[in-house]
Amino acid sequence: MNEVSTDIIAEDRMIQDAFELLLKSYSQSNHRQKFEIINKAFMFANQAHKGVKRRSGEPYIMHPLAVALIVSEEIGLGSTSICSALLHDVVEDTDYTVEDIRNLFGDKIAQIVEGLTKISGGIFAEAASAQAENMRKLLLTMSDDIRVILIKIADRLHNMRTLGALLPAKQYKIAGETMYLYAPMAHRLGLFAIKTELEDLSFRYEHPDEYRQINQKLDATAKDLEKIYENFATPLYSRLDELGLQYKMQKRVKSIYSIWNKMNTKKVDFEDIYDIFAVRIVFEPQPNIDVKKQCWDVYSAITNLYKLRPDRIRDWVSRPKANGYQALHLTVMGPDGQWIEIQVRSTKMDEIAEKGFAAHWKYKEHGDSEKIEEETELDRWLERIQDILEAPSPNAMDFLDTIKMNLYASEIFVFTPKGEIKTLPQGATALDFAYEIHTNVGDRCIGAKVNHQLVPLSHKLNSGDQVEILTSRSQSPQQEWLNFVTTAKAKTKIESTLKKRKKEKIKEGDQILEEIFKKAGIDNSIQILDKMLAYYGYPKKEDLYFAIAEKRVELLPESLKKVAKEKTSNYFVKLMKAFNVGSGSKENAENKNAEIPLANAGQIDRKKTYILEEEGFQKNYIAAACCNPIPGDDVLGFIRDDECLEIHKRACPVALTLKTRFGDRIISCEWAGHKAFSFPGQIELKGIDRIGLLSEIAQVISNDLSVNMRKLNISSGDGFFEGTIEVTIHDVDDINTLINRLQKIKGVKSVKRMD
Repeated sequence: MNEVSTDIIAEDRMIQDAFELLLKSYSQSNHRQKFEIINKAFMFANQAHKGVKRRSGEPYIMHPLAVALIVSEEIGLGSTSICSALLHDVVEDTDYTVEDIRNLFGDKIAQIVEGLTKISGGIFAEAASAQAENMRKLLLTMSDDIRVILIKIADRLHNMRTLGALLPAKQYKIAGETMYLYAPMAHRLGLFAIKTELEDLSFRYEHPDEYRQINQKLDATAKDLEKIYENFATPLYSRLDELGLQYKMQKRVKSIYSIWNKMNTKKVDFEDIYDIFAVRIVFEPQPNIDVKKQCWDVYSAITNLYKLRPDRIRDWVSRPKANGYQALHLTVMGPDGQWIEIQVRSTKMDEIAEKGFAAHWKYKEHGDSEKIEEETELDRWLERIQDILEAPSPNAMDFLDTIKMNLYASEIFVFTPKGEIKTLPQGATALDFAYEIHTNVGDRCIGAKVNHQLVPLSHKLNSGDQVEILTSRSQSPQQEWLNFVTTAKAKTKIESTLKKRKKEKIKEGDQILEEIFKKAGIDNSIQILDKMLAYYGYPKKEDLYFAIAEKRVELLPESLKKVAKEKTSNYFVKLMKAFNVGSGSKENAENKNAEIPLANAGQIDRKKTYILEEEGFQKNYIAAACCNPIPGDDVLGFIRDDECLEIHKRACPVALTLKTRFGDRIISCEWAGHKAFSFPGQIELKGIDRIGLLSEIAQVISNDLSVNMRKLNISSGDGFFEGTIEVTIHDVDDINTLINRLQKIKGVKSVKRMD
């Protein structure tokens, strides 16, 4: 037997093993067993992808099989979704059409496969950065059948698990896109286990060193954590046994990304994070007893043994989160003197927490085992998505950001005067609440009464507030309203009204100008209009018309004649100024001229890692002002519209957006040695004040380390001090060395680098 045939036999065995694993998973589910259609879908997909390999070298069919297994085992969907997952790449990658799928597998599977194909060619594809219509397709399909996005999330999860086979630049693009949209979408749909894994995998590829360091620290502290858990859990077992419940108790260690995120947002070290692990208690509810009461019985058993931290109670049993999550959270002081968070759930709550809404969908009707039986918070969220779809922003990425804004937000619950509960994102204002009631109420809103106290439109609401909206017929949406709304519904409604009003104003301004042309005896021509745009400093005629209608531009027939007769040379000077600056601002013009001309980034090989040489700084590349990267930071490159290469930290929020919007313009970068050039850095210090402290700090910086200190700002009071130091350094090693030395000074309790 030759080598080729041996490889084919090995591949066939691998494919068959993967399929049998899928069937085993499906057989253990509660769904009606429809093995025949799953087998048919597998045979069809296997034949369609025959001979095609993934970048890793394995047969392509292994990817649909892996996605189908995630759909079955980790999300808990049935045969319709499993078949759709097996077939999800057939239409996109082969000559088969949606009609072929419909003829063989029916309307429902064909509809889901078509939805998945649209997404692949849409906002998540290579050149997707400016197509709002594709995002609309995704959301429309999602609201029609939520299984489309669930399968797409499973598809992305498997791609992230096999991301190692791709080039670094591609890894950054896909990881950034995942963190920006897929992880929030998984969170919103209640897929917490998948959301956590997506975040961890994205972090692992974007920050491999920090990922490894935190992982090593978790390994090093594993024995200590186990001891703390045992000391906490052992006395609790007997208390819980007294309740007569069937339960299991286990510890869940915080994800690596969550630890890193907390270290950065709270500006603390790994050792300072007290909630590295949480304890989860999952019980089987006793019949004929209210589940909520049983949760609170467990709460009582815990708090009778350990001291409660009152500000850390979270009751999501009485009022579930919008993604269906239910649990009772509390934090107590353990026997080792550490705060320990505990999550109390029933078995059903636990399943919903791990698998999201898919866990409690009820399947009936026409033999199709996947229909939602009752309206849930998910349905209401999808209704809000429909509101956004009615009036999307004309700018594709603004539209994407509007959707994103409503994905990850924590919820608050507020009441109408009649006691009806409304769910809003955290940070929502009185105006958001007005638009949540009805568009007309929002448009006419002049203020609100919160808990019977008069407040402005911009007032931020808190959970439990009772809100009464005050309206006036003479009120209408204003431009500044966009500054204090947070919900996508409110934003899109306001933008829609303002856009409509601006169109009317532009038409009015056009008519006013036409009348003045007639009075001045001048023919309205393109040449004259161009001169007017240059003279008044507006880049587009619509802007000029709007300014005329708003009376920002004073037009007289005499001045119009002067513009018409103006010399060509002077006209061109003003025209160039108008178009260079955009609004005619002198300040912007000076900034534009001050930009450093860089080498053309179009000559860079985008498939290779670009080395940031010392002599290339400010010539071949620049450091982005948003995050101020310095040599040694984890960075990536972004090729701007003007073909200049801009360097960002991989963790930079701006870079996260760029990876999602312009993935094909992201390149992998690494620093070479940088010792000749200096970069600005800033350090924050806190500690206990004492005499001579400032002198020691200055000595460490200037003498011991030969670092140039540019600015020192220290303030003290009540025995404590805090301040910032601006220095010039060569790379990350310099600033880390400085931080380590400053931490050794007596009284200094915290030293952090600031971005």
